Amino acid sequence: MEPSAQLVILAGFAIGLIYGAVGLLSGFCLMSSMRGFLAKGDSRLVRTYALAIAVAIFASQFLAGNGMVDLGKSIYLQQTFSAPVLFLGGVLFGYGMVLSNGCGSRALVLLGCGNLRSFVVVIVLAIAAQMTLKGLIAPARIALVQVSQATVNANSLPSMLATLGLGESVSRILASAAIVIALILFAFAHPAFRRSPGQIAAGVIVGFLVASGWFVTGYLGADDFNPVPVTSLTFIAPIADALQYAMLSTGLTLNFGIATVAGVFGGSLVTALATGRFHLEGYSSPRHMLRSAGGAALMGVGGVMAFGCSVGQGLTGVSTLALGSFIAVAGILIGTAAGLRGVLRVQPLAVA
Repeated sequence: MEPSAQLVILAGFAIGLIYGAVGLLSGFCLMSSMRGFLAKGDSRLVRTYALAIAVAIFASQFLAGNGMVDLGKSIYLQQTFSAPVLFLGGVLFGYGMVLSNGCGSRALVLLGCGNLRSFVVVIVLAIAAQMTLKGLIAPARIALVQVSQATVNANSLPSMLATLGLGESVSRILASAAIVIALILFAFAHPAFRRSPGQIAAGVIVGFLVASGWFVTGYLGADDFNPVPVTSLTFIAPIADALQYAMLSTGLTLNFGIATVAGVFGGSLVTALATGRFHLEGYSSPRHMLRSAGGAALMGVGGVMAFGCSVGQGLTGVSTLALGSFIAVAGILIGTAAGLRGVLRVQPLAVA
């Protein structure tokens, strides 16, 4: 393995370790954020997420604007994409997230605490994602994309502004500044959030982890002879790849995503043991397990269709300012809201 590839893997593991520790200590999770906001009127976690997005956009666009990372090489900034599939995938993922009581990254974090429910979620999510990527469901997904995809001239907010005659740098700065300022004002407008240094720190750290992922894969991993895919924090395909690597490692190559998944679990496990939070817990009933597994399957299928999860699109994709990412995130938010409120609301189950 080339030294640059080894560096990318080690850095990915380190990024995962930090995310796992921060995720455990802060409760960073989009589903928990929306549940607190919609059901309990507590918006602190939502504002943590908003701050993380703001930091991720600022830092990622700074790297791109200074020529350190070419975000155009990522999967998010494509000229041809299917808006309906991205949106539908987001809806499926969001609703599955409520059924499973957390997203893929949150399941990894909780697994490190000894939560055996999360073990089921991770395994089922990985299988469903792999089936959608390369297995039985893949032909249907590909056919659906082919009949609904469209080619656009502007695939991001900066490129849309550029069609008005603005330069690339000006368009990037204006689009980034508008969103970053709005998100920061939203986050710090809440007095309770301003009095929560832990949540503020979590938002800042997670946002910079996203930019760190871009820097590692897009700059440190840049090699004309052995290029590394330009990516950052995302968990659907990497969880699927991690399970496959665990079974067939001799025929596969370790990559940034797999290393990140291992790091998140390791970071959570070490933090849980160090803080006395580790304890085994399982399902309260067969119905609980069935619902959790069903939600994991929806997340696996929906996450592949949406090109990412609440982190992969909600933070990493949005940090590129790609139009497709905003479409996918809209679906995730709607799917999550449907699971938390209204006629499709998922009824809570007692946990033993």
